[in-house]
Amino acid sequence: MKSETANGATFETWTAAEVKAAFDANQIVVIDVRTPQEFMFEHIPGALLMPLAFFDPAKLPGQTDKRIVFHCGSGVRSERVARAAMAAGVTQIAHLEGGFGAWKAAGLPYVGTNMATGAPQLVTP
Repeated sequence: MKSETANGATFETWTAAEVKAAFDANQIVVIDVRTPQEFMFEHIPGALLMPLAFFDPAKLPGQTDKRIVFHCGSGVRSERVARAAMAAGVTQIAHLEGGFGAWKAAGLPYVGTNMATGAPQLVTP
């Protein structure tokens, strides 16, 4: 995990393996900032959706028990959202380096779309 501190806030960049381990241990909340269409096509099981276009840091869940880790497709949007959350006063925030692409490249499970039926299905590479 990479970390930087600015104005009393800590910004972290996590690998897919770190996110998976912390998510499995119920230590973090994963928030997907992609579009609803991207999310519906494929997403990390259990991730919440808060699209970048509608991002409002005041609506983020509290972090007394769990840290927030944002993710998008490649890491660009999630870093932008994480920095916006820091600017709004969130003091500990993180994002998934490489985004959902890194998650899939690491061979981690995700919910995808069955192209034959259009139904969601768990994909375990």
